[in-house]
Amino acid sequence: MSATILIDGLPATPDDLAHQALVNYGAYTSFRVENGATRGLDLHLARMEQAAVELFGESPGEVEFRRLMALVVAGRDACWLRVSLFSPDIGHRDPTYVGRPKVMTVVSPPPPPLASSVRVTAVHYEREAPHLKHLATFGLIRARRAACAAGFDDALFVGGAGQVTEGTLWNIGFVQGDRIVWPQAPMLAGVTQALITRGLPQVGLTSETRPIRLDEIGAFDGAFLCNSATPVCPITAIGDVTFANDPVLLAKIEAAWAAQPLQLIAGRSDDEGVSRLGR
Repeated sequence: MSATILIDGLPATPDDLAHQALVNYGAYTSFRVENGATRGLDLHLARMEQAAVELFGESPGEVEFRRLMALVVAGRDACWLRVSLFSPDIGHRDPTYVGRPKVMTVVSPPPPPLASSVRVTAVHYEREAPHLKHLATFGLIRARRAACAAGFDDALFVGGAGQVTEGTLWNIGFVQGDRIVWPQAPMLAGVTQALITRGLPQVGLTSETRPIRLDEIGAFDGAFLCNSATPVCPITAIGDVTFANDPVLLAKIEAAWAAQPLQLIAGRSDDEGVSRLGR
């Protein structure tokens, strides 16, 4: 399956794509779709609503988001959907436009998980406007390239005060007994992280969110990364600190994510899930 790109529900024009290539002002979210549904749709919609209002001053609204997403995924059993916000009226010379952004929807084949395990290196870096999933990805790609060149699989970001924040494309969770500890820091609130947290009580685990300094990580029993393509992936080392991750406990964490119901894209905002479509 090749990628399909629509802008406000219509085939993308060369001018639309040229603007996207030249101006990286905007935001996006992305996730796997199964038979017209996805886990955490409510969270993805909230993310886009917040970004639209903050970056453009107006949002297309949930009904329009759902319509455009349902249009592009129609007839596909499984795909990867990226929903981006941009405005051709905002550029380097005139950034003053305020109004409804355009919505770009892109479907492509679902990507594989990032890895089965990773070794990462800590990098002092903070994304600009870290609470947003925005289009400015130069810094994180540069960090990943440098990590790979140094013999690691990826990079973990650490703030100026030494606090652990997030990975390049993922959130990090630490294991302490039967408790998952999430970093509290300027970072993107991950949808997969939220889904895992929702499901932890169902598998007998608990969680907390608190500041975590890099020099504290050796006290944890394990660590893992998570994002929309990779619900749980063990982190075997952060720099010189190694983790003996318990596969049984990691399986419970993934089960917490899998227990969250699929939500129909074309459904109502109060849909609680689609049990007939899966876990």
